[in-house]
Amino acid sequence: MTWNIRRLIPALMAREHDRWETRAPRIRAAVADMAPTILGIQESLPEQTAFLQDVLGSRYQSVGQGRGRDHTGEATPIFFDSGRLELITWEQCALSNRPGKPGSVSWGNVFPRAFVAATVRDRHTGTRFLIINTHLDHLSSRSRIRSAGAIREFIQKQTLPAIVLGDFNAAQDSRTHGAFTQSAALSDTWSIADQHLTRQWGTFPNYRNPTPGGRRIDWILSTSDWQVPGAGINARQYAGGWASDHLSVHALIVPPGKAGNDALNDRQFHPPTEGLQ
Repeated sequence: MTWNIRRLIPALMAREHDRWETRAPRIRAAVADMAPTILGIQESLPEQTAFLQDVLGSRYQSVGQGRGRDHTGEATPIFFDSGRLELITWEQCALSNRPGKPGSVSWGNVFPRAFVAATVRDRHTGTRFLIINTHLDHLSSRSRIRSAGAIREFIQKQTLPAIVLGDFNAAQDSRTHGAFTQSAALSDTWSIADQHLTRQWGTFPNYRNPTPGGRRIDWILSTSDWQVPGAGINARQYAGGWASDHLSVHALIVPPGKAGNDALNDRQFHPPTEGLQ
């Protein structure tokens, strides 16, 4: 599951829909309902990361820090069910010409951008694989394309099965999407899924009813090692309203070495309910 939960906005500056005291119970209800094995979050400030850890409970671990200098500010943490996945190692890289320097910027973006990469082992199959979570720049197309190339090159150097979660601020027909998927380096799980569990909703409705067939700017990508029995976009409301300005995106990905038969009945996969509620 990948979800931009919308950063915490100071109360005096927040629109009614943006108020954290309004949205927090909705996010709690949504995450508790879906209980993903892997969860990539975007725009998470420290208070929000701590909130999500409380919602998910002690079974879950998380990795990732703020994207700014001294690892402050918004983060793109990866949460995962430690009963299913064992953490081997993790790192965070700036999306810039200086990937080892937190807060560095390049390629036309004003705000620093980064990605978090975690190597884990599936306790069920013994498979090691790579999870990457990111949030690309909202203004600079050049930055998004260069960032796609940097992440793709990082994956190729690891030589592991990989999944990429994120808010890419670019639609499914964009040059950014093409930069990730060129030469079949990565595939969009929505595009290759055996079954769509929901309609294709635009993933940035901004607290309005989502548009069927709209722009998907939030994706889950995978290398060719995975089977993808199902994918969905959650257009539900929780606790009486929208939890974020983005919708969450879901995919059931079956690791190498695990049979795909009856995968949609996996007890750890909670497909989002179709339609608005």
